[in-house]
Amino acid sequence: METIVAASWPELPYAAGRDTCSTLQLWTQIVGKVRLSLTPWINHSWHVTLRVTARGLGTPLTSVDGLHFQVEFDFIDHILWLRSSDGHRRQMMLKPMPVAEFYSEFLHLLSESGIEVRISKVPNEVVDAIPFDRDLVHTAYDRDYVTRLWRVLLASHDVFFNFRSSFLGKSSPVHFFWGSFDLAVTRFSGRRAPRHPGGVPHLPDAVVREAYSHEVSSAGFWPGGGPIEYAAFYSYAYPPPEDFASSPVRPESAFFSRELGEFILPYDAVRTAPDPSAVLMDFLQSTYSAAAERGKWNRAELECPFGAVGRPRPV
Repeated sequence: METIVAASWPELPYAAGRDTCSTLQLWTQIVGKVRLSLTPWINHSWHVTLRVTARGLGTPLTSVDGLHFQVEFDFIDHILWLRSSDGHRRQMMLKPMPVAEFYSEFLHLLSESGIEVRISKVPNEVVDAIPFDRDLVHTAYDRDYVTRLWRVLLASHDVFFNFRSSFLGKSSPVHFFWGSFDLAVTRFSGRRAPRHPGGVPHLPDAVVREAYSHEVSSAGFWPGGGPIEYAAFYSYAYPPPEDFASSPVRPESAFFSRELGEFILPYDAVRTAPDPSAVLMDFLQSTYSAAAERGKWNRAELECPFGAVGRPRPV
């Protein structure tokens, strides 16, 4: 059992993976921006997110001029796959290379498949952003670290999905945002939120305001960065209700970051627990309860028992 848990929740030292994370975030943005330029807008930018797959991260089905295609980062064989409805599949190896090289090769891969697309070359939600076609700075790709990160996303996805099953109200899918480079799931109270002030680096205020048009309780995982130099789970509310930061949450290792404005649970506190999934679920449940209670959500109408396999909800 210990071996299985260790494989599902591997060590993920941010110091060792920092450069790889920076490069991979920019690669995923290039792929995500292709979908952004070809897909009608869906509420809260849900149309552009990536999904965790059995081999890595992939786009939903995308179409252009009658051709349907999907792009997948394969973090087992370390290949980027482009598969299309005309029966063709093309690939490029994932290896240490500058972002500018990845950008050029990927657009060439699309062109070979008859997919001509133009994207914004400026990364989103990144301080000191370098246009993709000029970025010779970010070159790192550590295969072992990337595989470990994907395994954390797999394990986290299972817990997030089960957490999502106990909510009847509007909820996001469990999906990966390439801008902020995190896996997230979001619940909505059903009420409008005050106008968001915006101010996210290299992200139009209109996008941020649409994303936070309604009250949310959102949770997720990201591999670290900024004031949190380690992998961590997070949970926040928008707008933050009164005294949200002082709410009691579980486990004891969770805390409220004033700098980030959200609850933080270090990944290592989950990874090293006897039952990592149970500890993570406790964090998700208790931080959501804090947001819902302090925010006076209509919990009786929004919540339900956890979903069960093959059993419709009783009504």
